[in-house]
Amino acid sequence: QVQLVESGGGLVQAGGSLRLSCTVSGRTFSNFVMGWFRQAPGKEREFVAAISRPGGRTTYADSVKGRFTISRVNARNTVYLQMDSLKPEDTAVYYCAADPDYITEPRAYDYWGQGTQVTVSS
Repeated sequence: QVQLVESGGGLVQAGGSLRLSCTVSGRTFSNFVMGWFRQAPGKEREFVAAISRPGGRTTYADSVKGRFTISRVNARNTVYLQMDSLKPEDTAVYYCAADPDYITEPRAYDYWGQGTQVTVSS
């Protein structure tokens, strides 16, 4: 059974930074493409960033490009999302997800974490 556990969310002022972590257990981490998604109240879950299995390829949503950085350490079974220059519109529950394929469509991901709340105050 694959388990994903996110951490690192919280409350931060606009312009600040947070780093989210997601640790995977139950399956070989390096076999998974990892993605970060977010869902704000009343909105659909949206893609934020993805990283390939060895980590050499990354993709970002236009809304976070240049501000967020996704990375992974396969030896730690962990993927990170460094979020800088945060804006109030970044407020959402952030989820990590895992899938064997490199995709950005949330409905296609097989495994999900429970989510961590990120709140950015103005």
